[in-house]
Amino acid sequence: MTIPALELNDGNSIPQLGYGVFKVPADETERAVSQALEIGYRHIDTAAIYGNEEGVGAAIASSGIARDELFITTKLWNDRHHDEEPRAAIAESLTKLGLEKVDLYLVHWPTPAKDDYVHAFAKLVELREAGLTRSIGVSNFLVPHLERVVDETGVVPAVNQIELHPAYQQRDVVAWSDEHGIRTEAWGPLGQGKYDLFGTPAVADAAAAHGVTPAQAVLRWHLQKGIIVFPKSVRAERLRENLDVFGFTLTDAEVAAIDALDPLDGSGRVGSHPDEVN
Repeated sequence: MTIPALELNDGNSIPQLGYGVFKVPADETERAVSQALEIGYRHIDTAAIYGNEEGVGAAIASSGIARDELFITTKLWNDRHHDEEPRAAIAESLTKLGLEKVDLYLVHWPTPAKDDYVHAFAKLVELREAGLTRSIGVSNFLVPHLERVVDETGVVPAVNQIELHPAYQQRDVVAWSDEHGIRTEAWGPLGQGKYDLFGTPAVADAAAAHGVTPAQAVLRWHLQKGIIVFPKSVRAERLRENLDVFGFTLTDAEVAAIDALDPLDGSGRVGSHPDEVN
């Protein structure tokens, strides 16, 4: 199975569907990632704070897959934005991952109360220039955060990874990113099971119409909107299901019906607000 790749604003490309290891226990990560790689995933998304980079690294090392066939993302945690900490942090992540460089390194949260995210991103520019990461980006950034980063560093992030699912689509952030050539990645693409997404008629009807599961219908919705997505599961059956989303296409009406699930008042958020994570 060929997973489509999207071009980033720095000329690199990224598989549009990957495997996220958020909340995968450290002692299960090697098995889970190895399983994902066997099934066909090539894009793995982790973070220093997840505590499972070693397991990801072990799975990569034992996979036998050529490094240039893999896309590995990790992230800079909030207490390491200052001074030269980003360089020390990526060095630690690379050691745990067993890699010379990652494909994408992200500032995990803007932590606006500390007002150090512009410095952190400027340091990521240096890390890219030093060859420690191929691409750089941010995560959980809102439009004001993105504007400051671009205005003050002169560098446009390749990616912004945000909470995004049918009940919370962050249209203003996505529109700003699209306008400036920033790819949007969705974390929690299925709403993390915190509301009855699969029971909504828009999702249930689309799934029934194409003979797929509600989860597959929602993942397909993301893909058709140009979003990069990495659902999380530790079950082989679900991993295969999440990857089997390229054999059907939602109609414009089905996409519009799922679009309409967003109340637009922010009440659909299931995760933390970026202004409150410091």
